[in-house]
Amino acid sequence: MMKKLISLTLAAAMTMSLLAGCGSNSSAGTDSADASAETFKIGGIGPITGAGAVYGIAVKNGAELAIKEINEAGGINGYQIEYNFQDDELDNEKSVNAYNTLKDWGMNMLVGSVTSGCCVAVAAESKNDNMFQITPSGSSVDCIEGNDNVFQVCFTDPNQGVGAADYIGGNNLASKVAVIYDSSDVYSSGIYAKFKEEAATQNFEIVSEEAFTADNKTDFSVQLAKAQEAGAELVFLPIYYTEASLILKQADSMGYAPKFFGCDGLDGILGVENFDTSLAEGVMLLTPFAADAQDDLTKKFVSAYETAYNDTPNQFAADAYDAVYAIKAAAEKGDVAPSDGVSGICDKMKAAMQEITVDGLTGAGMNWAADGTVNKAPKAMEIKNGAYALVQ
Repeated sequence: MMKKLISLTLAAAMTMSLLAGCGSNSSAGTDSADASAETFKIGGIGPITGAGAVYGIAVKNGAELAIKEINEAGGINGYQIEYNFQDDELDNEKSVNAYNTLKDWGMNMLVGSVTSGCCVAVAAESKNDNMFQITPSGSSVDCIEGNDNVFQVCFTDPNQGVGAADYIGGNNLASKVAVIYDSSDVYSSGIYAKFKEEAATQNFEIVSEEAFTADNKTDFSVQLAKAQEAGAELVFLPIYYTEASLILKQADSMGYAPKFFGCDGLDGILGVENFDTSLAEGVMLLTPFAADAQDDLTKKFVSAYETAYNDTPNQFAADAYDAVYAIKAAAEKGDVAPSDGVSGICDKMKAAMQEITVDGLTGAGMNWAADGTVNKAPKAMEIKNGAYALVQ
């Protein structure tokens, strides 16, 4: 994980050269058939500046790469795709503003938002518009609950919590486990709740459960001290990589060296600025993608991504890539055309998503339920020698 900030100006220039007619029509995405109906206009929303930039940049790039490939192969149902990604700076209100900007541009489908809180905020708007929305990485159940227009490529938070508890218990990683989570964040608290519930059925004990909030997320000495005092051999971190990097640094300064285990939010920790990556050695996380996997699809994607962006793709890039190919598969299954308009496209896509199967980077035979959840299997990774390695 990785961080390569590409300016919106450069992104727009690249898009104009790669995608047909980008920016040539700024009409809103309405249900009427007009000049904007000549292309599919896919919007994207996520943080490409600020604390969550590693996630947003990866999603932007992954989707952009897939769109380039699809356009070069003839598009979707013969139509080219235009792509417009907006920065929300990991802020819910700015994410909604970005959504409205994309509507004014003429968006008729959305890949986003990247983070759960922003995705929930945007989903409330897209539901009212009956706009098809697929989120690569918004994992909260609130993203899809009551929103039949929204689908996920990532695992839901409850599934991540259950999966983490099962993996820790099934592989006998520890007998005493501590948890440090963000009680102010739907992603973190959602995973924690299900982890705790599932842990009761496993062969380990949760000996310390300590929370922090968005207003107090720089000093974790109290949480770590309680975990250490309780004899925790493993600390479960259902949190994002920025806070995790601080926890690893502070644990090291205390002389506390448990096993650290997280979920997909840790995917990005090796790219944190000024972070000593040696502190992450041995950290484990559950994720649906490993860049070092040797299947042909992964090798092709990683090579193309590294060539295009001079970076190694993370799980968020892979999820976004799969999201675009899921759009392609559903649009072809439903015989969708831009002229169907926003609501017409959405109605066709909702039905088709339940009928398709996608062999993607993040899962073979991926399929979707009517409630928007995806069915696929996670992979376990461990950081070794400063890189993510698939646990065989």
